[in-house]
Amino acid sequence: MEKPGYVYILANKYNRVLYTGMTSSLSKRISEHKWCLISGFSKKYNCSKLVYYEDCGSISGAAERERQIKAGSRKKKIVLIESLNPKWEDLSPFVYGS
Repeated sequence: MEKPGYVYILANKYNRVLYTGMTSSLSKRISEHKWCLISGFSKKYNCSKLVYYEDCGSISGAAERERQIKAGSRKKKIVLIESLNPKWEDLSPFVYGS
């Protein structure tokens, strides 16, 4: 059986920088971002606010969805975020325990 999979978008404090990622454990990965435990783009630009996520069913589904989102423009990402989270609130309290 394949691992579960999630795709997510993080923003920085001012919603100017977006980061798209995927994981098999959303709550663990978001915690890692919030505590700056993951080196790279999200740490460099302080992207720790979860503004969008999807349950893709499997890790392979999440990988495919991540590719689709990353291939889209910033405008498409904003439309996607605002379709679920129009106020750009931090959704991380909703994923802990998942």
